[in-house]
Amino acid sequence: MTTPDYQRALGRKIAAERRRRGLSQPELARMIDRSVAWVSQVERGARKVDRMSVLETLANALDIPLAELAAEAPVVAAVTEETPGAATLRLVLSGVYSLRALLNGRHRPAAMTRLRTKTSQAWELTHAGRYADLADLLRGLIPDLETAVRALPEGQRADAAELLATAYQACSAALAKVGEPEAAWIAADRAMAAAERTGNPLLIAAGAFRLVFVFLAARHYDQAEETARTTADALAHLAGGDDLQAVSLWGGLTLQRAIIAARLNDPDAAYGHLEQASQAAARMGEGRNDYNTEFGPANVALHEIAVAVELGDAGRALRTAAAIDTSGLSAERRARMLIDVARAHAQRRQASEAIAALRRAEDITPEQVRAHDRVRQLVSDLMTMQDLPSAELRDLAERVGAVRLPI
Repeated sequence: MTTPDYQRALGRKIAAERRRRGLSQPELARMIDRSVAWVSQVERGARKVDRMSVLETLANALDIPLAELAAEAPVVAAVTEETPGAATLRLVLSGVYSLRALLNGRHRPAAMTRLRTKTSQAWELTHAGRYADLADLLRGLIPDLETAVRALPEGQRADAAELLATAYQACSAALAKVGEPEAAWIAADRAMAAAERTGNPLLIAAGAFRLVFVFLAARHYDQAEETARTTADALAHLAGGDDLQAVSLWGGLTLQRAIIAARLNDPDAAYGHLEQASQAAARMGEGRNDYNTEFGPANVALHEIAVAVELGDAGRALRTAAAIDTSGLSAERRARMLIDVARAHAQRRQASEAIAALRRAEDITPEQVRAHDRVRQLVSDLMTMQDLPSAELRDLAERVGAVRLPI
């Protein structure tokens, strides 16, 4: 099928599916944040849709599978392969480890010093984007912690429960990153349940912070906002005082609300949340990592870049990126910023600059970049910007699982 023929066939398909859903052209235009003229031109085959991200938006609005809408498209499709470690992380959540302690009183729990060291290592691996190594660690650590909270002397069980909550948070964070929202939700829920055993409200809030990431990854923005808002509201009185751990959590939740608002195309709310978070970060003076939030001025700037990209303001994103010092942030956060920088360059159709940013991100956290659905989509879009994709882009597309469909 030639490109003009495909454009007309795609237009007819979109029009038919729009009518099937009982939508007018203005209604569809509002759903996908496009003009009525754009919808009309696409349906008539007069305008080309050559970006997978646009096709995905249309498919979601029309409630049909992307593969059906993009059949025989002369564009780029994503081919998703399971990220190393994902299967092991799912298995970690599938085991019933509590029975070992409840039914086998002879099983001795591991020493707390060893459990504390390994839990700290779990977050180091998470922040480094080393998900396969994290999975291997958690496969032994989670059962040991589940045993410890039941088999240690009463006075040590709260400490063990705190470690268990922290380990489940790391598991949830990794699963959300590798596109496993259902499993990530289970891990976040278990983290909050373990936190409740400690009586520490801030640890419960940290579990809710992780749950927001799960909802964001699954695009459940209403649930993400409700979790972030209610948790931030509960922390507000502590965050207004001298408790810097509460400030870190409240600030992190407020940054999440900025991202949610940006994805819902509400710039006033997004930048309002950013300003509030910026004021909280200024009170702290420097970045902290309470409950693995990495909250501070640099992280606020990182979220400003992400918000600007979501709202289509590539200029603001790139100006902020040029001024930010990310040396104090984790490898995972630095790479995530570079992904957003690449998205900003792509919005300006600066393919070479976008590819360079993605390569730098890949050098920092290769597993994260190759597992990220937004990277895969971005590379798909970059492939359509070049009539003859460069060898560097073709190699990158192969590594992230994006391949060109035949015309």
